[in-house]
Amino acid sequence: AGVNEFTFNLPKSGNTVTFKLLTHGDEKKIENEIKGLQKINPNGSYDVTTRLKYTITSINGDRDQKSIRDFIDNYMLAPDARALREYYNKIQPDVNMKYIPEDGSCTEEGITIPITLNFFWPDIRL
Repeated sequence: AGVNEFTFNLPKSGNTVTFKLLTHGDEKKIENEIKGLQKINPNGSYDVTTRLKYTITSINGDRDQKSIRDFIDNYMLAPDARALREYYNKIQPDVNMKYIPEDGSCTEEGITIPITLNFFWPDIRL
């Protein structure tokens, strides 16, 4: 309890990974690593794999960072990566900005409340 670590079985390969929810510090490291990789190869796409390298903390119990990076670069199947990202998004804390009026004047989907300057300062008149 209280540990930022979750377990997920990759559906296609059957491997078991543990992963963590990313912190602001992790996001900054990811951003810097992607910038460095883009300097080497501007046409490359690094967002998904770099993000996974910071998210996954073990593969089948192996916590060695070099092994994790090798697995992600060379052995992780696209359907497994997609399934892990979908699960991550499902369990990640978030704020629901939907409002469903009780008078039935709206569908079940509700109304999304926009977060703009007017939300914080309604008298700003923008």
